[in-house]
Amino acid sequence: MKNYWQQALTFEEYLQLAEELFRNNPNKNDPFQPYYELGFNRMERTLKKYKTDDNQLSALKEKGFGGKILIISEPWCGDASATVPAVTKFFEAAGNEVKIFLRDSDTSLIDQYLTNGTQSIPIILILNEDFSVKNVWGPRPKFGADLLKKFKENEATYPKDEFYNDLQVYYAKNRGYDAIEEILNLI
Repeated sequence: MKNYWQQALTFEEYLQLAEELFRNNPNKNDPFQPYYELGFNRMERTLKKYKTDDNQLSALKEKGFGGKILIISEPWCGDASATVPAVTKFFEAAGNEVKIFLRDSDTSLIDQYLTNGTQSIPIILILNEDFSVKNVWGPRPKFGADLLKKFKENEATYPKDEFYNDLQVYYAKNRGYDAIEEILNLI
């Protein structure tokens, strides 16, 4: 795990990459191009609106967690654009190092943490001080997973556009609180 950590980006580097891919992607045929703008704008909005919750910080402090957080992500991912900035800012405020490993740069990491057989992101690896994996969270909070389940069960009664809208409204209002709460429960 230490090798993946050393290859990972800081959040600032990740955000710079996201902006670069949105504004000046060298790959003019990149199928994710429309999502880079959405992802970057959502991350910027999350950063402006996110406020660290004092109760969550106290809960983390009580646990005495001195490890690190390694996030498997990509800048085009909608779930990641809502979650990664909040999780990063929370753990950095608590004094824990956070890095982001690009899923598509080396799929050997994500392949160890598949969600129902898929390379869904973001995946949050809670690491002990020795880089062993303490626990894993992701790719979305329970409420988001429940929306996805509802969509997959019957797309005719819960169309894709409605699902995407509901999910993004939830992320915008929740501002990472549920994801952080669920992660705290795993520490």
